[in-house]
Amino acid sequence: MVGAFALHRALIDALVRRNAIKDSRVEAAFRAIPRHLFLPDVPLAEVYRNEAIPTKIVDGEAVSSSSQPEIMATMLEQLALEPGQRVLEIGAGTGYNAALMTHLVADTGTLISMDVDTDLVDGARAHLAAAGIEHVRVVLGDGGLGCPDGAPYDRIILTVGAWDIAPAWLEQLRPGGRLVLPLTVGGSQKSVAFVRIADHLVSASVTDCAFMSLRGAFAGPPTRVVLGDTPDLRLHVRDPAAVDAAAAYDLLKSAATDLPTGVHVIGGELYGGLVLWIALREPGFCWLEAIGPQADARPVPPLFALAGKYRSAAGVFGAGSAGFYMRPPGDRIPGGPEAEPRPFELYVRGFGEGAETARRLCEHAEAWDAAGRRGTAGLRIRALPIATGHVPAAGEHVIEKRWTRLVLDWPGQAGRGGSRST
Repeated sequence: MVGAFALHRALIDALVRRNAIKDSRVEAAFRAIPRHLFLPDVPLAEVYRNEAIPTKIVDGEAVSSSSQPEIMATMLEQLALEPGQRVLEIGAGTGYNAALMTHLVADTGTLISMDVDTDLVDGARAHLAAAGIEHVRVVLGDGGLGCPDGAPYDRIILTVGAWDIAPAWLEQLRPGGRLVLPLTVGGSQKSVAFVRIADHLVSASVTDCAFMSLRGAFAGPPTRVVLGDTPDLRLHVRDPAAVDAAAAYDLLKSAATDLPTGVHVIGGELYGGLVLWIALREPGFCWLEAIGPQADARPVPPLFALAGKYRSAAGVFGAGSAGFYMRPPGDRIPGGPEAEPRPFELYVRGFGEGAETARRLCEHAEAWDAAGRRGTAGLRIRALPIATGHVPAAGEHVIEKRWTRLVLDWPGQAGRGGSRST
């Protein structure tokens, strides 16, 4: 049997080869801190896969996990830690990310990690102690409030998905400091490294990600509509109260029409680009997902999937009609984080009367392609306090949230008139 040391080294070697770890100091931190010390009850072969590992399940839902090592490395590089800095982490989890950060801020740095559940706080403390790491203060509390008694911070990082930027995070961040968080932007999450400039934030880097959502008083608005008799088939929409779940389920079981778009893509372009494009332009934007062992048997068009775990597709849902992007009928979905991206022709599966929604999604794909396939690459996000007025300039898109107004643009890329959405 291969031992922990060899598995640990092989994982980090693979991340370096994939260019998932670029910074030598981040690489040194990963090599110095073994992941298995923070997942003592998980088989070593699972610990050292480049995958997220759920660590707490509530009512059949994973609410905490050890994040995928690849995205952990990306976010640590976005955070740009230096020795001696004061750092706040929201989402202690197993304590592994805090351990990596202590290596980067060194003995002269200060690190506070917080979580909303007592058992997670206790577990993180125990794991850190077992690893011999003493320079982390793990506290219990709602991350949306931050930790005022340790402020101001040079760096704040969230390891949970946030729908909005809580006021406390801006208030507790030094001018010029960095806030890195998985933020809901349009229809997907982006890991955004923001720099504080006066009373607002400007992105220094943006990449795609997918994290469990922040819980507590600062959680985002509900989006889920459960379809059918079991909770494993869900529709995520902006206004779930407006959806008749029974009618939506019947619609998905009705006859469907598959239309080719003529646009060839890879999966990353869709999640990072086309999904954002339609979310900014379609009030009825939605995700349809199935989770669990029966995911492949649910009426979810094949777009993103991991066999036996989940299946999801993005599209538009309206009264009496729906459409979802998908791979060509019969095409196999490559699975796992190590899978090589493979181009495919994008299709749309339409349900309901007239196939109008499906045709509109085809037109969106063609327009996105013609506009240069705007996506995460080159995206700039400014986060302004909601009280700050802003009229969108040409090429800007504004997303209004509870506390924050996000202004999206692509500097250096020609744009047409601006837009607003929620």
